[in-house]
Amino acid sequence: MNPATTNGAIPEPVVLDALALTSDPELEVRFAESSHRILADLVGGGAALGWVAPPSRDEVAELLGHVISAARAGDAALRAAYLGGRLVGLGYWLRYVRPTHRPHADLEKIAVDAAVHGCGVGRALTTALIADAREAGIEVLTLDARGDNTGALRLYRSLGFTEYGRLPGFVAVGELRYDKVLCMLDLRQQD
Repeated sequence: MNPATTNGAIPEPVVLDALALTSDPELEVRFAESSHRILADLVGGGAALGWVAPPSRDEVAELLGHVISAARAGDAALRAAYLGGRLVGLGYWLRYVRPTHRPHADLEKIAVDAAVHGCGVGRALTTALIADAREAGIEVLTLDARGDNTGALRLYRSLGFTEYGRLPGFVAVGELRYDKVLCMLDLRQQD
C-alpha cells in the first residue's frame, strides 16, 4: 500500500541527516527503534541486507552507534527518510579504513519500509547519500547488491552506478545462493 495525499498524489519523502536526530536522546531512541523495525521486517521478508535472520535491537543499536561515530568523525553519512512524519527508510555510506582507500566509500545499506516501496524513498536516500559523498570529497562510491535484487540494481544504474564485477553464488542464505553484484559510481568523472 503506497501512502497518498487526498488528491491521489504520492508525497515526496523528507530526507534528513540522521546526525541531527542523535542530538536529542528521545529522538535518538525513537530513530533506533524505528530503524530496528524497518530492518527486522525487511530481513524477515527475505531482503538482502546482510543478515540471514532479523537483527536484534542490540545489533541495530550497535550498527547505528558505529555509523554515527564514523559520521561524527567525517568518515560516514547517515540519512533518514520520512513520509507523514514516520521513518520509512535509512541508508548510509562508510569511508574505507585502509589508508590507500581513504578517498573512497562504500554505500552499505539502503533500507526502505516495504509498505512504501515504489514511492521514491530509495531514490531520495541514495541521491542524498551521493551528494554527501561528493561534499565529503569521496572519489569513488561503491556498493554491492544481491543479484536477485533487481529493483535496487535498476535504481543504482539509473543514478549512474556501473557494474564492475559479479561473484556468482557468493551470497548464502540457507541452501540458496545468489550472485554478489559489485557496482561503483566514479565521482571524479562527474565534477
